[in-house]
Amino acid sequence: MTTDYILQLENVSKFFGPVIALNGVTLRLRRGEVHCLLGDNGAGKSTLIKTLAGVYAPDKGQYLVNGQPVHLRSPREALDAGIATVYQDLALVPLMSVSRNFFMGREPRRKLLGFLPVMDHELAATTAMAKLAEMGIRVRDADQMVGNMSGGEKQCLAIARAIHFGASVLILDEPTAALGVKQSVNVLKLIHRARDRGISIIFITHNVNHAYPVGDSFTLLNRGKSMGTFAKADISKEAVLDMMAGGAEMKEMMSDLEGVTI
Repeated sequence: MTTDYILQLENVSKFFGPVIALNGVTLRLRRGEVHCLLGDNGAGKSTLIKTLAGVYAPDKGQYLVNGQPVHLRSPREALDAGIATVYQDLALVPLMSVSRNFFMGREPRRKLLGFLPVMDHELAATTAMAKLAEMGIRVRDADQMVGNMSGGEKQCLAIARAIHFGASVLILDEPTAALGVKQSVNVLKLIHRARDRGISIIFITHNVNHAYPVGDSFTLLNRGKSMGTFAKADISKEAVLDMMAGGAEMKEMMSDLEGVTI
């Protein structure tokens, strides 16, 4: 089955007891695009991320990869399907080196004394530095502690690691949320580079000013429901901001407040 979409959620709902976390959400990621998922706190972004990542199974609807229905039972199964999620905490260990973090749990091995398997530190270091350089980050020493890296460099490390281990889909959870202006720009450039390498990306954020420059399409969430999906050619940044702010309802509220002194 040939499809333009590498990943799809079709009319997906997720319930936690009486709480409706997702209600009939459809999200379709085209191959080689950056799809921005926008929503304020409480919109359902975290639940949707965990559904995509295999943490939660949908209670209703379908999850498809390359046009085929899947039933992911764990993040490991998502990784095996080429879907990597980079969370805000990045899953990095500050007191471990760049190379150890890059290969954590999947360290290259060599034989010591011809039979004893040990980590090949030299191969790990050269590989980590090369892969980071491909993404535009120069590391002076692969033995440096990750805790000494900037926020943008840590994001690069987490993304480069995911790509190196075969991710065809990257789900980025608020990658610019805790960064300054310069570091945020570097991460947005990194997203461009990943897309240029053929990686399909879901960029989750509440910051339209970060999403709009890199996004090819946009899905807006509000209280667990989709407000629609829009191609960049069909919607302006101002229109996205307006929808995020509540549109006409917000305008009416602001109009009612004109002239009111607090």
